[in-house]
Amino acid sequence: MKAIVLKDFGGVENLQIEEIPLPEIAPNEVLVETKSISINPVDIKTRSGRGLTARLKEFNPIILGWDISVVVVETGSAVTKFSKGDEVFGMVNFPGHGKAYAQFVAAPENHLAKKPPSVSFEEAAVSTLAALTALEGLRDKLNIKQDDKLLIHAAAGGVGHFAVQLAKQMGAWVIGTASGSNREFVLGIGADEFVDYRTENLAEVVKDVDKVFDSIGGENIDLSLKVMKPGGLILCIPSGRNELVQEKAAAAGFTGMTMMVHSNGLNQEQIAGFLEKKLIKAHISKRFSFEQMQDAHLQIESGRTVGKIVINI
Repeated sequence: MKAIVLKDFGGVENLQIEEIPLPEIAPNEVLVETKSISINPVDIKTRSGRGLTARLKEFNPIILGWDISVVVVETGSAVTKFSKGDEVFGMVNFPGHGKAYAQFVAAPENHLAKKPPSVSFEEAAVSTLAALTALEGLRDKLNIKQDDKLLIHAAAGGVGHFAVQLAKQMGAWVIGTASGSNREFVLGIGADEFVDYRTENLAEVVKDVDKVFDSIGGENIDLSLKVMKPGGLILCIPSGRNELVQEKAAAAGFTGMTMMVHSNGLNQEQIAGFLEKKLIKAHISKRFSFEQMQDAHLQIESGRTVGKIVINI
C-alpha cells in the first residue's frame, strides 16, 4: 500500500510516498481503507521536530496523521461494534502513533464511530481532532452552561469554528475573534459578537467574560485575563505556548487550564450525532490529493486556514 513516511524531522520535503506492507490488526482493531483524512497544526509541529516528536521519534517508519474517514475491510477477533463494509471515522491513537497518512490503517474500534449516511467522507474526516478538542474543552474543562459569556479566540480556525457551533448548542453567548476578512463567516456559524484582533483592542470592546477558549496562547493569555469576570476560567490548548496560563491566571484571581485531547469513540459518536442532526457543520476551505500532502502542510503552516482542509485518497 502507499503511505507517506516522514524521513526526518524538518521541512515538508521529508514527507515522502512509499510502498509499505499492509498493517496487521490486533484483536480489538479494524483494518480500514482510507477515503479522506484531515491534518491539524499538531501534524506540522511534529513534522518540524516539535509537537509529538518525543513520542514518535523511536518509530521506524514514522507515519503521521490521526484523522480518518474510512471503510472497514477486516475486523479483529474481539471487535463487536463494526462489520466489514461499515463507513466509520475518528481520531486514532492520539496522542500516539496514528499512521493515518496511508491507504490502509489499523485502528482500535473504541476510537471510531459510524459515519452517518448523510455526512460525506470529507465532512467526517475533518470532524475529528478539531471537533473532539472543542467538545472536550467546552464540556469537560470549561463546563459551559446556559448564558455563559464565552470568548473564543481564532474562531474561524479548525478548532475554533467547531467551538463556536458547539458552544451555541450549549447555550453560551459567544464572542469570536479572527481577522476582519472572516467576520461574516464567524457570525454566520453562530457567534453573537465578533472582534477583529488586528484592528480592535480587545479590552476596549469586550468585558465581563465568564470563560475563555484560547487556541493561540502566548500574549493572548494576557489579553484574555484583562476582559474576564472575577472567578473566570480560561482554557488554553496549544502545546508550547500555554505553559504559563495556570500561573498567570492564578496571579490575576482566575483559573487557568490546559488540555490534550485523547482518542475517544464515545465522544466521536456524539460528534456524529451533531453532524447527522445538522447541529454543527464542518467547513472545508481547501481540498488536496494524497500526492499533495506537502502542499497541505504548507497551507496549515500559513496560519490562515478558514475551518478545515481535507486530503482525499
